[in-house]
Amino acid sequence: GSYLYEGKCKFRVHPKGVQKLKEKIRRITGRSNGLSVEERKKRLNDTVRGWVNYYKLADMKSLVTRLDQWTRRRMRMVTWKRWKRVRTRFYWLKKLGINKRKAWEWANTRKGYWRISGSHFLARTLTNELFRRARYISFLDYYLSVRS
Repeated sequence: GSYLYEGKCKFRVHPKGVQKLKEKIRRITGRSNGLSVEERKKRLNDTVRGWVNYYKLADMKSLVTRLDQWTRRRMRMVTWKRWKRVRTRFYWLKKLGINKRKAWEWANTRKGYWRISGSHFLARTLTNELFRRARYISFLDYYLSVRS
C-alpha cells in the first residue's frame, strides 16, 4: 500500500508480505531442519537480499529494525539448540566472556529454546557484532546500503 505524506507518495510493505517473510525465516531457522551453519547462513542472507531488493522503494526503516531483532533472536535460538549438551553450552558461554559460575548456572537451565533466546545473557554473549563478524547480513544495513 501507499500513502501521501507532505505531497509525496510513500510506499509501505503489506502485512502479508511481512508474514510470508517471517514464515520463510522460520523454515530456514527451524530447530529441526538439519541445515549446516553455512547453508543456513547462505539461505538467510539470500532471503534478506531478495526481500530488501524487492521492497526497497518502501519506507521501512523501523520494520527492518524489528525484523533484524526478531531474526537475530531466531539465530540465538538455533545456536542454543546446536549447543545441545550442558558441557558444550558451558564451554561456549565461558569462551564468549561469561564468568564460570554464571556460565554453569545458565548452561544448566531448563527453560525452552525460544525463551532462552530472548534472555539478556544470550544477547550479551551472542551479540549483534558477533553475527556481523560471522557475515550474516542485517536487514537494516542492507536496506540502508540499497537506499543510498
